[in-house]
Amino acid sequence: MTYDSMFKRGAALAVALLVLGGCTHAGSDATGAARSAVHPHELRVAMQGDVDTLNPMLTTDLHTFWPAQLAMAWLLRSDGRNREIPELATAVPTPENGGVRDGGKTITYHLRRDAKWSDGAPFTADDVVFSTNLINDPKTNVAGRAGWDKIVKIDEPDRYTVVFHLKSVYSPFIAQTFTSGGGANPSLVPKHVLVHSKNVNTDPYNALPVGIGPFKIASWERADRIELVRDPLYFGKRPKLDRIVFKIVPNRDTILAEVQTGDIDLWPYAAPAYYARLKAIPGITVVRQPSIGYNHMDFNVSRPAVSDPVVRRALFLAWDRRVQREKVGHGIGLLQDSPFSPMSPYVDKRLGFTERSVAAANALLDRAGWARGADGIRAKHGLRLDIDLASNVGSPDTDTRVELLRQDWKAIGVALTRHNYAPAQLLGTFSQGGIIATGKFDVVLYGSFPPLAGDYSTTFACDQFNPAGANDTRWCDHRADAAMTDFIGTYDEARKRRDDDVLQEEIQRETPTIVQVILEDLFAERSELKNYHPNAVSIFDNMTDVDI
Repeated sequence: MTYDSMFKRGAALAVALLVLGGCTHAGSDATGAARSAVHPHELRVAMQGDVDTLNPMLTTDLHTFWPAQLAMAWLLRSDGRNREIPELATAVPTPENGGVRDGGKTITYHLRRDAKWSDGAPFTADDVVFSTNLINDPKTNVAGRAGWDKIVKIDEPDRYTVVFHLKSVYSPFIAQTFTSGGGANPSLVPKHVLVHSKNVNTDPYNALPVGIGPFKIASWERADRIELVRDPLYFGKRPKLDRIVFKIVPNRDTILAEVQTGDIDLWPYAAPAYYARLKAIPGITVVRQPSIGYNHMDFNVSRPAVSDPVVRRALFLAWDRRVQREKVGHGIGLLQDSPFSPMSPYVDKRLGFTERSVAAANALLDRAGWARGADGIRAKHGLRLDIDLASNVGSPDTDTRVELLRQDWKAIGVALTRHNYAPAQLLGTFSQGGIIATGKFDVVLYGSFPPLAGDYSTTFACDQFNPAGANDTRWCDHRADAAMTDFIGTYDEARKRRDDDVLQEEIQRETPTIVQVILEDLFAERSELKNYHPNAVSIFDNMTDVDI
């Protein structure tokens, strides 16, 4: 898994544009070798790295959510325009339809009466209440409880109605509660399977979960594949595909070879380094579309070497992000300072993009008293600017990025010491001893999909340090914190935009994180693949019409 494909889970917003064509036949790759024939109605998808669990309640790993979008149970899904639409709920709650009352403190969901779990058991409000209580159980290893911790009571007037009572208004609640596209969202789980579990974190359910989607998980062969088959009990439209196979292929050169031979039909989030080679393969279409995911560098501001915002700002000014995009990203990606995608209604367009300036960075450090030593490395009060960087192993792209960064920072008298970790160790939860979650870094490189609802509180709020939330930077800025608190407490869109403007201004001023690039998603698709139109929130949400 690479820096470019190593993400923590969140939501995304993008404009989907897909051009498909061709007919079913055996073809040839760029060298003229015969391509494998299509497996009719079986989609083979490249997954770059294994997962630790198939239960999205227990992880933020993006890859866990791919099969989950197809198989698990959600109140709301995402449509082709990245909007929530009903699945197990009969409607999206709004003030107009009575689903949102008391200024936003009472949320009511009416549930379908014809849904069954893939093992045949009926789905009812009991499952929603049980799943909610499981998330709020401190013994459950969820990534965070923002929003869930607002729930003071759940009413179940009948088997098909659930009423959430919140202690205060939390405007992102609907977008982030049992939805397939919200930030790090857990799915619903079956009460009848897990009610007697001694430890849900280690339950066998997590390796072969029961869901309600159009497909069901048939098997997981670790480090090899995850197979899903059409669920005959699904209440909705019958999928055209019989089977979807996620082939776990950690090496990208191997993925490229299997795309060439026709043994992989779809490579989602293909690495930019392979863009030109993929486009050159006969019978392969590469779709390029914008994302609200972004690659970034996070500072652990609790660590002495990067606790000074002047140092962080100097490191920001010295990093040549434009060269990184061209040399490593192959010109793919959008350059800007804000972590909000330019498609987001909440982006502060005034921030723009700050070009590299070594002179400005050196001037900042000189004025702040960071003096160069005999070896050229700056120090102040005995503290040297030798920065510990955490990164993932096994990626030539990451290796190149780090070496470019090392040279950028050397120009301002800053040394860099790299520590490599397997992706699972780097992105593990707090209870698993994950490097990011436990703060064992000065700076770290990875990617994120921020929440579509515009709420960044789980990422930057003062009360969201791990293990309570996902504030990996340990940054606490009271002006930004007040703006995030106000954001989640109102349904007024103009007020929300003003709040997020404040947040983005403080991020630029304090520099707890640096946006390396706003992502552009690449999908390498076999020409025989029909009707695959991924949205930017959940790329396997709309699959009933997809066929090959």
